[in-house]
Amino acid sequence: MICEESRTTKETDIKVKLELYGKGETNISTGVGFLDHMLDAFGRHSNINLDISCKGDVHIDDHHSVEDVAIVLAKALHKAVYPVKNIERYGNATVVMDEASVSCDIDISNRGFLVFDLPIGGKVGDFDVELVEEFFRAFAMNFPITLHLVYNRGTNKHHIVEAAFKALAVALRRALTINANAGIPSTKGVL
Repeated sequence: MICEESRTTKETDIKVKLELYGKGETNISTGVGFLDHMLDAFGRHSNINLDISCKGDVHIDDHHSVEDVAIVLAKALHKAVYPVKNIERYGNATVVMDEASVSCDIDISNRGFLVFDLPIGGKVGDFDVELVEEFFRAFAMNFPITLHLVYNRGTNKHHIVEAAFKALAVALRRALTINANAGIPSTKGVL
């Protein structure tokens, strides 16, 4: 399924086009190089085709672009996934990158919640690592899903952050696995 979403504010102009069950092909240009790298990894490992463009006020800093890209991506995913039917719903993954290991557990619950347990700060290149939590919070709340990201080990911030994006991608791919027997995967009968 192909879905599109856009958002224009005084701070950003963002367009997202995605294909949920794709091949992980990406075309990403956010103006934030490290975010482009993370979104490329996310698309490739989730098997979601992503076309994302953002023109943001990066002359101020990367905050608005990072947060708003997460919002628009999450809303496009919401269009593609909800109402939830015939999918596994839950997914988890642990991804290692050299010395780093991060675990991700998700519930496609229609309830936004984030547990962010990555003890990181400072910068990766010019990228403020504190924006990683902002990205995942905006993503979880606007999808909405329950998202837990837990640091297992590691020292290299680039590896830790990339492991987190890849772990989310793999967990999402698993949660979106089609299961015709699942129907609406909830004891409530609705998500």
